[in-house]
Amino acid sequence: MTGPSVLDVSPVIPVVVLDDAQAAVPLARALLAGGIGVVELTLRTTTALDAVRAVATEVPEILLGAGTVTCAEDAARAVDAGAQFLVSPGTTRAVVEAARSRDVPLLAGVATPSEALLALEMGLHELKFFPAEQAGGAAYLAALRSPLPQLRFCPTGGITPANAPGYLALANVGCVGGSWITPPDVLARRDFGRVEELARAAVALR
Repeated sequence: MTGPSVLDVSPVIPVVVLDDAQAAVPLARALLAGGIGVVELTLRTTTALDAVRAVATEVPEILLGAGTVTCAEDAARAVDAGAQFLVSPGTTRAVVEAARSRDVPLLAGVATPSEALLALEMGLHELKFFPAEQAGGAAYLAALRSPLPQLRFCPTGGITPANAPGYLALANVGCVGGSWITPPDVLARRDFGRVEELARAAVALR
């Protein structure tokens, strides 16, 4: 895939769990209106792939990712539905090879130096640090830069508007992933105006 790195599109990648695929398109448009050009739709619901297809078809301007990819089959289904990048909570050779075979970027999850080294051995230089807060937070991630300066991260897990700036200030962080831009209650109300407001505030964090 050509174009900018996934980590450089927006300071925050919204991590979205959608129960209603019909909400996907207005949600994506609200994020764009708020200045966020990327979204991760997680494969945690039965409607997730329908949501990916809808956004891929109707909102091609947004960089569309599929998250919670845990096997090669997930990767194939997500890319077939229109996902332009993949996000996994961990790092397995099967998922890495599946993403590579489809020529899409993969943010594979790591939480330790050993996992980061294994990802590096597989040719990955941009990773998901997960679960960020529980695994040691910004101070832990900052400490990884000295031995592993070639890696860049998207911390996800426990990220909030309060702690996001601390991560975004790190030299080895390109962006953060967060679910606060699309809270379940806001999505349930279909309050896409509020999503746009939260997106604008997130862009201003950097």
